[in-house]
Amino acid sequence: MRHRSRRTGVHPITHTNVSYINAFSGKSVVEGRDEPDVSCGCTKPEGSFTGKPILGHRFSIRVDLVRSRVGRLHQFSGVETVVRKYAAELVGTLLLVYFAVGVATLSFGFGLAGRSVAAGVVATALAFGLVLLVLVYAIGPISGCHVNPAVTLGVLLARRMNPVEAVGYWAAQFAGGILGALLLWATFTGSPVYRRSVTGLGADGWGAASLIRIDVGGAFLAEVVLTALFVFAVLAMTSEAAIPSVSGVAIGLALTTVHLIGIPITGTSVNPARSLGPALVVGGTALEQVWLFIVAPLAGAVVAAAAHAFLQPPLKETPLPPPDDAAPESSAAR
Repeated sequence: MRHRSRRTGVHPITHTNVSYINAFSGKSVVEGRDEPDVSCGCTKPEGSFTGKPILGHRFSIRVDLVRSRVGRLHQFSGVETVVRKYAAELVGTLLLVYFAVGVATLSFGFGLAGRSVAAGVVATALAFGLVLLVLVYAIGPISGCHVNPAVTLGVLLARRMNPVEAVGYWAAQFAGGILGALLLWATFTGSPVYRRSVTGLGADGWGAASLIRIDVGGAFLAEVVLTALFVFAVLAMTSEAAIPSVSGVAIGLALTTVHLIGIPITGTSVNPARSLGPALVVGGTALEQVWLFIVAPLAGAVVAAAAHAFLQPPLKETPLPPPDDAAPESSAAR
């Protein structure tokens, strides 16, 4: 026996239900059969409830028309998502510089590692790796946790993001690196033994600024190779074939590894934002040499993207199962 709900006029489940919204009353109505309604140019189901007229005018709008307006709201939601990504990159780069460069400054600038250079190298390498490991899991779901213009360039060349978004990432990362360096400098100025020109701020360099007095050519080559290894690891561990649950550990260990060898050579940049911030605060030789630690890591990212595109095996396509309606036909044929 067919019946209709007195409240909404819904037909039995055997009929096709169509949702309507009264434009003025705001009431949602679910209806059944469609019949033309010449009064408003849309369809109105038989026995439908459209609500009480307001201001002497009554009409109904299909949900698909309302969805077009909801789509506009989604555009604002998309803008909000992009802003969150940029904010995550800025904050992440700020934290990386503050904590990791802070450990480097304490170890070598303040001399807390004592006479053991190896202790300072290990402490600084672990600081960079551990901070990045935490950030991967903390802001990775928001922005991907690049916190490094070289990584963003590698991701861009791998066609995983568009150029406009990449520019926004770069701006956020450089801003975060500068703010992190300023915050770190403001922290250290509270110490009576801190001298910016002597203690420094963990800036990278070659020549007299290098522990092994490396020249400009060796510094450039080292930064290209170290960045290529690191960015390649990031691209590999964030590909579709990787295991997401362990990607943060692998990326953090990769950054630790390149710092273990890179700190005695140049101080290890592999991250233009990490180098620019301290160089701007310290000035002098660090600011004169910072160009290398911007250009070389970006060149390393290009090498890494090319190597990843060549070495990464293509994913095997899994054949789709046969449609459900094919099963009765095969059984009937038997």
